[in-house]
Amino acid sequence: MNWDVIIKWLPRLAQGATLTLELLAIAVILGLIVAIPLGIARSSQRWYVRALPYGYIFFFRGTPLLVQLFLVYYGLAQFDAVRSSSLWPYLRDPFWCTALTMTLHTAAYIAEILRGSLQAIPRGEIEAARALGMSRATAMIHILLPRAARIGLPAYSNEVILMLKASALASTVTLLDITGMARTIIARTYMPVEIFFAAGVFYLVISFVLVQAFKLLERWLRVDAAHGR
Repeated sequence: MNWDVIIKWLPRLAQGATLTLELLAIAVILGLIVAIPLGIARSSQRWYVRALPYGYIFFFRGTPLLVQLFLVYYGLAQFDAVRSSSLWPYLRDPFWCTALTMTLHTAAYIAEILRGSLQAIPRGEIEAARALGMSRATAMIHILLPRAARIGLPAYSNEVILMLKASALASTVTLLDITGMARTIIARTYMPVEIFFAAGVFYLVISFVLVQAFKLLERWLRVDAAHGR
């Protein structure tokens, strides 16, 4: 193991890690925002309310992220309406195409996590909210969504880690994330073992920090729930 090579290229890999974290942050935050109405609609008892989010979730969970990325990055450019729209400066940029694809992809999984969490709430809590005269919207905002957040947080943390690893696909559309930067460095040094080892360490460190952050958040939410009793 040539440690001098690893140390020499660490700053460049750190630049790739910055890009990876930017993509991850955009995807999981915007994905959560998109997933909330999808998850609520998905848990509806009316089939016509469930139908559209079901189709969305089925598509994005049933096809590989790489295929979705290629459809967005290469496919949208085939339409004249897209090229002439005000969104074209963003949709021709590999960074925003990757961020959009990751957002749409993770939103489908988070929506299913939210649906399961909402359905896991004890029936008595829902009936108690109705007994207090709360409307469905008020109960959803003040009772059901906070409760579902506590239930679904472990699964959401797993989804964040999965998206961190999936972000390596960004290198397929020329982005210099951790994996893309590693491949570029390897093309110069011809030392794949050392460089991929260093790239793997970056992923492990980021994963470790995220796991610890979610553990702290889960502990805080449990304490908050205990105080609420």
